[in-house]
Amino acid sequence: MRRARPLLGTFVEIRSAGPTRAATERSIEAAFAAIERVHRLMSFDEADSDVGRLNRGAHDCAVAVDPWTYRVLQTALDLYRRSAGVFDIAVAPALQRLGLLPGNPEDATGARAETATSAAIELLPRCHVRFHHPALKIDLGGIAKGFAVDRAVDVLRGRDQSSGLVNAGGDLAAFGASGERIDIRDPRHPGRSLCQVAIANAALASSARGFDPPQSGEAFSSTTIDPATGAPSVEFAGASVCAPSCIIADALTKIVLISGKKAAALLKTHEASALIVSAAGDVHSSPEWQNVLRAAA
Repeated sequence: MRRARPLLGTFVEIRSAGPTRAATERSIEAAFAAIERVHRLMSFDEADSDVGRLNRGAHDCAVAVDPWTYRVLQTALDLYRRSAGVFDIAVAPALQRLGLLPGNPEDATGARAETATSAAIELLPRCHVRFHHPALKIDLGGIAKGFAVDRAVDVLRGRDQSSGLVNAGGDLAAFGASGERIDIRDPRHPGRSLCQVAIANAALASSARGFDPPQSGEAFSSTTIDPATGAPSVEFAGASVCAPSCIIADALTKIVLISGKKAAALLKTHEASALIVSAAGDVHSSPEWQNVLRAAA
């Protein structure tokens, strides 16, 4: 059974197989409910979401958030430290300046947003969060999308579904005995397939330059911000990461797009592997991909 809905700023597809049609229908509905919960909690656009409340008031006092939001923040800050600041959820003002997020990036206090990093986020007991910089704004974006995929898969597995696939606009996870073959787009020419990768009981995430299919088949500027410069990263056109969880896979795509081969040690730490395409079109991959890659037809 396959269903799709607009959520998380993209279309989310859930495919699942279970003992009966009715059981599978209920399982998919429950999986969508988990994704909708993540959407409500972690949307940058919605003022009453956890992210909206943090961005509005966490520099004045500690803000209580949902345990799911707290878990995502824990993962984000751990990756910030492990990547030496390359993965930074505090790039929201840069995304606003580029028109990729709504709102005005300028802070009313006059504080420079460029100086605000994830180092100014403090996680307190009982799911409270405090910002120690007045201009700090966070965007959980892709990492929240990866977390939502993981939660949906947990729901399907917990309801005795034998196999399934959750795909949220390029962040996906599959489970079951047969596995899945996934086409990976050429990040420089999104209308073309670059290759296929086989995944089984694992997650796959891809990040690349943006593109607008109705306007053009060609990719335009990068949407991945390098925290060191506050500008889009331009050395690499796209990256795909396979990892045990989708939240980690998504976050690592951003790190790989900025750091390239320097991210190899971090990939190994998280039992992940990557394929990356340079702006010039050169393709590099982790050794683990050599046995599962095959040219697309």
